[in-house]
Amino acid sequence: MIPRYSRAEMTQIWEPETRFRIWFEIEAHAAAAMAEIGIVPKEAAKTIWEKGSKAKFDVARIDEIESVTKHDVIAFLTHLAEFVGPDARFVHQGMTSSDVLDTCLSVQLARASDLLIADIDRVLAALKARAYEHKDTITIGRSHGIHAEPTTFGVKLAFAYAEFARCRERMVLARKEIATCAISGAVGTFANIDPRVEEYVAAKLGLAAEPVSTQVIPRDRHAMFFATLGVIASSMERLAIEIRHMQRTEVLEAEEFFSPGQKGSSAMPHKRNPVLTENITGLARMVRAYALPAMENVALWHERDISHSSVERMIGPDATVTLDFALNRLAGVIEKLVVYPANMKKNLDKLGGLHNSQRVLLALTQAGASREDSYSMVQRNAMKTWEHGADFLAELKADTDVVKLVPASELEKMFDLGYHTKHVDTIFKRVFG
Repeated sequence: MIPRYSRAEMTQIWEPETRFRIWFEIEAHAAAAMAEIGIVPKEAAKTIWEKGSKAKFDVARIDEIESVTKHDVIAFLTHLAEFVGPDARFVHQGMTSSDVLDTCLSVQLARASDLLIADIDRVLAALKARAYEHKDTITIGRSHGIHAEPTTFGVKLAFAYAEFARCRERMVLARKEIATCAISGAVGTFANIDPRVEEYVAAKLGLAAEPVSTQVIPRDRHAMFFATLGVIASSMERLAIEIRHMQRTEVLEAEEFFSPGQKGSSAMPHKRNPVLTENITGLARMVRAYALPAMENVALWHERDISHSSVERMIGPDATVTLDFALNRLAGVIEKLVVYPANMKKNLDKLGGLHNSQRVLLALTQAGASREDSYSMVQRNAMKTWEHGADFLAELKADTDVVKLVPASELEKMFDLGYHTKHVDTIFKRVFG
């Protein structure tokens, strides 16, 4: 995790102190469950909870113990015993390290999911507000980067809103899939621990009991989780690139907010660069990169190995912290985005009305011309406009083949922008309800 691209609330989830606190809660809840079914003395379970709850786990001390034991969970349990005393012998009864590690990771990823869902909600709120603000702001739609037909900037933002609404749904499902608990002992058979302990701990931690854990929680769950983060990152990049294109000098239909005192270039004082959306594009690449190792973690040896462990120690914090930062940056970009409707209209008019070519084509076919002949008539006039800057409507009116089929007065009606935006309300109703 790089501090430059981190936010404190998400980073805290992955701090060693947080991890050790979750480990303790897993162990303490397990002891309490065993006490309820008569495996552990109730007073011992009470002591474990009371003394452990008050303890301030010393990360340096745990690291010192691990330097000898070469085992992180044993190091933690040894340190916990220093607080709990003799009753520590009832901690970790019938459990394996994976019971603690995997369940802890589930808790961390669930908490991270809650923050990411809140982040997406901020993006959605910004997109909705700006979409309604520019619902009727006419702009040219482009395909292949070339002028196509008019749309509105509000429709562009509504498209992004719908995409991020799907991202939210996927994130909710990913949270549900990852939020499982495994307290099943060696090779997952419950031979030395009662299944009721797992159910108790799961309920206390807000998790579901893993149906079959084979000592580790199946990594297809984690693969799906990180793949979901990658899809969200791709949606972020799509919107970021749209803004970057719109900020190009030759386009300048919208741009990132440029704050007082901000500098765009060390060499050229005039520069106002799309640095935030470029940064989001780069961060999106990183989040997607974490999905592949998560998928490769699915194939473990037999009931378990630890080839996944080193991977998850990196991608768990890095993917969630990076996406959290990038989503909030994106929300800020949308909230403060500077929009230039006059430039949008100027750009739309650059090609002399060519954006109405399809409407003329359809009118000619409806008037009796074949599609091939209609296309030829429209294209030859369009190319005069494209290549020589002629006025498209004037060229059509001067084309006898065209006006034989569609009178000039009818052609003029086909250059009304309202024709292209007549269903904007329908689109908004579908998107926003």
